[in-house]
Amino acid sequence: MERQVEQGTTGADVFADRRDVVVMRSEGQLLDLSRELEPGQAVEGVLISEPDGLSVLRHSCAHVLAQAVQQVNPDAKLGIGPPIENGFYYDFDVAEPFTPEALKELEKVMQRIVNEGQTFRRRVVTDAEALAELAHEPYKCELIGLKSGAAEAGDGASVEVGAGELTIYDNVRKDGTVAWKDLCRGPHIPTTKLLANGWSLMRSAAAYWRGSEKNPQLQRIYGTAWPTKDELVAYKERLAEAERRDHRKLGAELDLFSFPEEIGSGLAVFHPKGGIVRMEMEKYSRERHVEAGYEFVYTPHATKGRLFEISGHLDWYAEGMYPPMQLDEERDAQGNITRQGVDYYLKPMNCPMHNLIFDARGRSYRELPLRLFEFGTVYRYEKSGVVHGLTRARGFTQDDAHIYCTREQMRDELTSLLNFVLDLLKDYGLDDFYLELSTRNPEKSVGSDEVWEEATETLREVALASGLELVPDPGGAAFYGPKISVQARDALGRTWQMSTIQLDFNLPERFELEYMAADGSRQRPVMIHRALFGSIERFFAILTEHYAGAFPVWLAPVQVLGIPVAEAFDGYLGGIAARLRERGVRVELDLSDERFPKKIRNASKSKVPFVLIAGGDDEAAGAVSFRFRDGSQENQVPVDEAIERIVAAIRDKVQV
Repeated sequence: MERQVEQGTTGADVFADRRDVVVMRSEGQLLDLSRELEPGQAVEGVLISEPDGLSVLRHSCAHVLAQAVQQVNPDAKLGIGPPIENGFYYDFDVAEPFTPEALKELEKVMQRIVNEGQTFRRRVVTDAEALAELAHEPYKCELIGLKSGAAEAGDGASVEVGAGELTIYDNVRKDGTVAWKDLCRGPHIPTTKLLANGWSLMRSAAAYWRGSEKNPQLQRIYGTAWPTKDELVAYKERLAEAERRDHRKLGAELDLFSFPEEIGSGLAVFHPKGGIVRMEMEKYSRERHVEAGYEFVYTPHATKGRLFEISGHLDWYAEGMYPPMQLDEERDAQGNITRQGVDYYLKPMNCPMHNLIFDARGRSYRELPLRLFEFGTVYRYEKSGVVHGLTRARGFTQDDAHIYCTREQMRDELTSLLNFVLDLLKDYGLDDFYLELSTRNPEKSVGSDEVWEEATETLREVALASGLELVPDPGGAAFYGPKISVQARDALGRTWQMSTIQLDFNLPERFELEYMAADGSRQRPVMIHRALFGSIERFFAILTEHYAGAFPVWLAPVQVLGIPVAEAFDGYLGGIAARLRERGVRVELDLSDERFPKKIRNASKSKVPFVLIAGGDDEAAGAVSFRFRDGSQENQVPVDEAIERIVAAIRDKVQV
């Protein structure tokens, strides 16, 4: 809708009746509401509840935090303070780390700044002016020198500098005096009062300047900000629930896995109960892959470095690999080398070895599509700061498939592959999905325009045909081909990247893979990478948190726990347990000396799906009583019926 406005009209004037509009958008760029409109300029209001509005709110809160830190400690030097998912952070060079008590004091100072209703005033400055004003801020001055390359400056630096003009934002009191200032590209909310009481400081941590271990270590404060106090409370409740579901916590409580210090960071061992869950996960996946026409292969954990030279991994992934092991060197009695050693590497990927299997003999078009599948263990050197339980490990097993097909088969293969992926994930209890399509970055890609366009459009059509939401990821593809990522939401609404379906035009060329076409010509196959779970370990962690450790019956390490009311009924319940074991059910009996109520509490903590209780009335009736996870109970169920119900729950993969 067009409006006639007077010269000098600002965004604040245009949206004066909309208190929920915090910035405006013009030609895709976010602008402060205080900016004057240009003749013919089209603008739209951005709500505080929109993703862009939330980012601006959170970035403004980061400024208030930095102002408070320097008010308390004038010697503190400023790093960067970008918005992030659900919040913000700001880095500071200070003599001592921030304690929880210090964060509480900072919150009090911040609240006073919020209540003052300070405004954010934008000023355009030259490089020289900025360097003069911020001469006491060495990290800001460094960013000014890198302003043409914010990406080079590190994550989060784009909120400070970019390729355009430099700007400084002043925090201005109501009397017009400047309370504080910061190098920033903006935009910001009109006034600190909009932060109200919907924000909080969460924690502090150490962080290297610009993400490099070669640089000084700064102290980072994380915070969160929301439009209302209710949304802040809801967010903290979600965090508390996520903490209760943390797979690392549940892994210890339920005796599923551990990370022994003697083995090393990011290298898990699965205990018997965790081993059963993993075994069932892998067993069912194997069965489904056989049904879908996959052929199983096995490859070693280490290989000569030459393989990764061919694949290109040593060129573009060496930092993510463990260092080489030099083997097979021979020396004579005088210590002279008579045979040069060879570098071996733990494999970070399975695909190069699968290519060797494809290339082990001549291939015909009649063999395609060829679907190779492996539970292949790989090793990647993740920095210690990013290792996180099973979700970011250094050694893990991928459910890795590589499919070789003709270009004519590509569409049908991608369609069946996506359907297979979604159906299998649903069987594990995930059913809320959307898709992400990562497309070509023209500056970082191999292959012809024609092949990229065909592959991208094919992926797009396959994704749209699924009926799921498709989110674009422009330029996000790897250099060797576009991909679809399956994103799944768990019980807490968190998004996890699950399966990736990745087309590859690079490796078939590097390995000179060929098949004999129907006309007798030699052709390159299309190669599709597919990791359905991402890794077994990561998927194990996701399921553990999704179910809060209360796995569906078919995955539960102990499916039935028998608790006799008294020792006299041990034999009766033992007979029922024996019948269940004959049907393949995992059963344990609690015949300990603990009192009956304590046994029930222990069963509840262990999250066993079915607790069977037997006393005198049950034995007399040839029955058993069920106790369920929610504490409810069903008494005197005939034994035959009880057994069939348990077996059916396992067969049908239901949750109880």
